[in-house]
Amino acid sequence: MRLEDLVADIMKRAAERPRFIIAIAGPPAAGKSTVSEALRERLLEKGLSAEILPMDGFHLDNGLLERRGLLPRKGAPETFDVRGFLDIIAAVHKADQEVLVPVFDRSREIAIASARAIAADTRFILVEGNYLLLNEGPWARLDGCFDYTIFIGPDADVLTERLTQRWTDIGMDADGIAHKLYGNDLPNGERVIRNSRPADLRVETIEL
Repeated sequence: MRLEDLVADIMKRAAERPRFIIAIAGPPAAGKSTVSEALRERLLEKGLSAEILPMDGFHLDNGLLERRGLLPRKGAPETFDVRGFLDIIAAVHKADQEVLVPVFDRSREIAIASARAIAADTRFILVEGNYLLLNEGPWARLDGCFDYTIFIGPDADVLTERLTQRWTDIGMDADGIAHKLYGNDLPNGERVIRNSRPADLRVETIEL
């Protein structure tokens, strides 16, 4: 799938609708953020309004995770403010006022509140995150919230390579990387692949 083909498909599906919400889901390091950013830029180039709503902004704070014994599992489905995320999705659906959303700063491992604004007249909302199609617990309440769903799922070797590079880039040592990979990231990825609802489009990669 080429990015240009994806843009054409989205524009066809959106027709004349004033707001069109797209979910871009998949396991950790699948390329969701990269695709979301490229898609937004391409839509803007066409004179269309678009903004990204990242699920990662709803990470629970490290202090709260530590008190709950969940800090080593940060990034798992149970380590997010799902209710807050659902509330934001509902507000975005209304398209009647500006919605401020949090953004995750990976370098500091914290979510920054009200770091991005989605204007009432923004037409395309690109919601990006691991668990948007997860058919478990409170995440399942997202079923039906999106106008178009995309699942990006590279093979395990690609994910392992990308995740290793991600943690290497922030200075993590080999033991830390192994713990992150096999104790959290890859199990989360397997859970996403195994328990996600079918998407309108499922691909291994999108050619940018």
